[in-house]
Amino acid sequence: MRRRDFLTALGGGITVLLADDVIAQESGRGGMNRQTPQDVSAWLHIGEDGMVTAYTGKVEVGQNARTSLSAAVAEELRVPIASIRFVMGDTDLVPYDMGTVGSQTSPTMWPQIRRAAAAAREMLLDLAAQKWSVERSSVAAANGKVTSGVHSAGFGELTQGQKLVRTIPANAPLTPAAEWKVAGTSAPKVTGREIVTGAHQYPYDLKRPGMLYAKVLYPPQFGARLASLDKSAAEAIPGVKVVREALASPRAGFGADLVGVLAPDPETASKALAALRADWTPAPAETSSKDVYSYFKRNAGGPASSAGLTAYTIAYIAHVPLEPRAAVAEWNNGKLTVWTGTQRPFGVRSELAGQFRLSEENVRVFMPDTGSGYGGKHNGDAAIEAAILAKAVGRPVKRNWTREEEMTWAYYRPGALVEVAGKASADGTITAWEFHNYNGGAAALRTPYAVSGAREQSHQTPTPLRQGSYRCLAATGNNFARECYMDELAHSIGMDPLDFRMKNASNDDRLRAVIEAAAGRFGWKNRKKTAGRGFGMAAGFEKGGRVATCAEVSVADGVVKALRVTEAFECGAVINPEHLRNQIDGAISMGLGGALFERIEFAEGKILSNRLARYRVPRFADMPVIESVLVDRKDLPSAGAGECPIIGIAPAIGNAIFDATGQRIRSMPLAPQGSIGSPSA
Repeated sequence: MRRRDFLTALGGGITVLLADDVIAQESGRGGMNRQTPQDVSAWLHIGEDGMVTAYTGKVEVGQNARTSLSAAVAEELRVPIASIRFVMGDTDLVPYDMGTVGSQTSPTMWPQIRRAAAAAREMLLDLAAQKWSVERSSVAAANGKVTSGVHSAGFGELTQGQKLVRTIPANAPLTPAAEWKVAGTSAPKVTGREIVTGAHQYPYDLKRPGMLYAKVLYPPQFGARLASLDKSAAEAIPGVKVVREALASPRAGFGADLVGVLAPDPETASKALAALRADWTPAPAETSSKDVYSYFKRNAGGPASSAGLTAYTIAYIAHVPLEPRAAVAEWNNGKLTVWTGTQRPFGVRSELAGQFRLSEENVRVFMPDTGSGYGGKHNGDAAIEAAILAKAVGRPVKRNWTREEEMTWAYYRPGALVEVAGKASADGTITAWEFHNYNGGAAALRTPYAVSGAREQSHQTPTPLRQGSYRCLAATGNNFARECYMDELAHSIGMDPLDFRMKNASNDDRLRAVIEAAAGRFGWKNRKKTAGRGFGMAAGFEKGGRVATCAEVSVADGVVKALRVTEAFECGAVINPEHLRNQIDGAISMGLGGALFERIEFAEGKILSNRLARYRVPRFADMPVIESVLVDRKDLPSAGAGECPIIGIAPAIGNAIFDATGQRIRSMPLAPQGSIGSPSA
């Protein structure tokens, strides 16, 4: 159903088009820039029954975007959240969007939806004043109704049979944050009941009539090529079909062909996959997880760093989403429809169009709310597999990745070598700073502290593994190296780490505020040193937010235990306090894994840590007591909160380990085998 037909089905009402301030770029394959077409710029529909339907290309991956965007509509349109429903991530119905990436929902989509809702509110007031022949100033909107003296009408009653289109002015009258009634409060999660009762259908759960289940034959190592294939035993299994199709764009380490088996149920598909007999031509492996850091430095393009720098290492790690990649694909009269868990529905649409040489209008991508992404679901891997196989057999096909496939064939957070050097005067002023990241990326490369003449560079290198976006990108590794080295500088001149940071954060009052807030709530100045216990802190900024983290750890027989974490976070005006705390707690929990345990081990072109039995994520027993401190700046625009809070936990723990043991560990993870080893150089 196209958007035009969908609106007809909703009935008469108001449609608000946003023609201004929509800057969108093509984010699928091909890399072409394009403006959002005006005919898909509708953001709100007010139905005759008073229900409000809102549209966004942003998607829900557990970050509660659906709730925060609903609050934006409720605040400006003056309707209860219960009367709002959001259509998200359906490429046939929603405005074009680059993707749910970069913590951009709050700083870009939230004000956009607010402007649309504010314009709709003003239209309703205009309409009521005209209908009742009253002064415009006497008309008010509240709780889904417009009133003026003795006159009163529900939004749906007022607009029945009418459908209005208007360009939203750049100066749409928005409600100041200090006057928010819905935004700024802890509105409950919109779909919370469905999720906790199991009623919500995730991509992994979806079914279509006549659907077949698919498994895919992957090579035994990256880059291996299929030399021969015997499919006779698999095809002898009742109900099984084996498909071999060419890929339009070969995937890294995978090859040019897709071999899949299809069956009426997952168990039979797994049995058929095991029955395939394949011979492979191996590919040489360039490096392993043991020597990848020297590989980065050796293969760096451009000028390398100076001599005499301290080296930090950052391991490749997996996203480990709660729900692995999943997709259902269906063809109908030459049009492809795919349901899949992705952060970039329009990007996946472009990938699918390129694979099948279709116009994008003949590809529709749905993104049901999915079980987390963490930056790892930008591509349409499962969607492409499902679509190729569905076309080959002429039936809907479901392709659910296993956990082992997810941890082997998805992309990883890049590994990195970081080299840093600096000097501090006796009074604590940083007088020199040099910082280099090899392979990891440039996010949070720049120091947040006041340093004149800093030299900071990101060096691109070849990567032996498929790598891509991860929650806060390279900022996790860059902030780890910088904040640990900040402690090294502080200790070199005998200065307290808190005082040292405050001394050098003179250029950023927002950063100083979160450092003071975290240290004050944690009781940094009153901490008491005991054997086997240590305290550490870290700070930083990224994606428009400011964060400071204090941690207390114990170290007994080399085993590190995070006991207590206090984190202060400022991201402008707080949209939903409870959900923001959830984001902070989740970021700390996830960051704890990268800080202490998580790393991808690989050798000879194979992933060795390809299942959770071989790859440790944080467990309940690993969790510290977490206290979050919200610094609410109603005078500042709201920034995203999904990423920045993750960057403080690793350096805070690393610095606390040093405080407890005198051992400076310069690698993430800090304790990959569950305990710390000998001191690093």
